[in-house]
Amino acid sequence: MNTASMKLITIFAEHVLKDRLISDLLRLGATGYSAGDVEGVGNRGTPIAWQGPNVRIETIVPPAVADRILAALENDYLRDYAVVVWVGTVEVLRPEKFSGPTPRRTP
Repeated sequence: MNTASMKLITIFAEHVLKDRLISDLLRLGATGYSAGDVEGVGNRGTPIAWQGPNVRIETIVPPAVADRILAALENDYLRDYAVVVWVGTVEVLRPEKFSGPTPRRTP
């Protein structure tokens, strides 16, 4: 089995940020993403609901792209918005699917 190590970035954010976050991910080198509405409970034991529904956005990218994305999230979002981010290392099949050209279609 031929696998390659990539980074999985998961973002939970206010739904109002969805299009902007996706645009930034693609601009910074992600070749795709998955997004959907989510609900949950935060570390204080209360529902996670900022102003309306929340969004979960995930992307799998090479490490260098992950570094760019994480730096942008830290600089542009974490101080001023309700955003939670984590990153992990994953093994993927067909790594070329995660490091090709940026898709033409953006939100």
